[in-house]
Amino acid sequence: MMRSMWSAAAGMAVQGMNMDVIANNIANVNTTGYKKASAEFQDLLYQTINLAGTSSSNNTSLPTGLQLGHGAKVQSVTRQYTTGNFKTTGGRFDMAIQGDGFFQVLQADGSNAYTRDGAFAVNQDGTLVNANGNSLVPQITIPSDALSVTIAQDGTISVTRSAQTQPEVIGQITLVNFINPAGLNLLGGNLVQPTLASGDPIEGTPGLSGLGTLRQGFLEASNVDLAEEMVNMIVGQRAYEANSKTIQTADSMLSLVNSLKR
Repeated sequence: MMRSMWSAAAGMAVQGMNMDVIANNIANVNTTGYKKASAEFQDLLYQTINLAGTSSSNNTSLPTGLQLGHGAKVQSVTRQYTTGNFKTTGGRFDMAIQGDGFFQVLQADGSNAYTRDGAFAVNQDGTLVNANGNSLVPQITIPSDALSVTIAQDGTISVTRSAQTQPEVIGQITLVNFINPAGLNLLGGNLVQPTLASGDPIEGTPGLSGLGTLRQGFLEASNVDLAEEMVNMIVGQRAYEANSKTIQTADSMLSLVNSLKR
């Protein structure tokens, strides 16, 4: 009975962490480029009382073993990098990636970070930057006299100046991908960084080498399914309640044992 109490307590801790993951998904249901997370569970150590195949007599052996578990734990929290729905913004610097890949941005410390959030704008120098002021890599500078800006699906940026009749190519946007995007380190601010698990960034032209294409005037919405998260929340709540009920039942059984008299 003491084992059941500890197993149930471990189950409550697991469901509490699971609820944290679900709550974060729901909080980011409108976050541009957000990728939903899910908690992966794993059972804990087992106490082996009888091992399967152990001899039970001179000529027989046990067909099954006797092993008692000690609850569960959260093994990992994985991200699902499926493409979210596109929403039209009309912004001439807004971009959505249709398919795999990440934008590169330069952080204040000189290191690169990566994002699916394509909400870009120009700063006082005409440089394309994200909402935090991090410049796009490779750096793109929009001329001050540009009348129109066109971003092709392959990342080619063309502008039409006031004194020109033909568009002029001023830069090329590249994307990067990773062998294992689920292994990326989350920095917040819609940014990620590579780890040993994710592998090094593989840079390329949009539309080539398995990379997605760009869509100007669109942003990628979060891929969180709110209805699914609500169902997961209910399931997690019921599992939490069941574990707490297990502790109450085990406690009642122990109280009954303590009340026995000779």
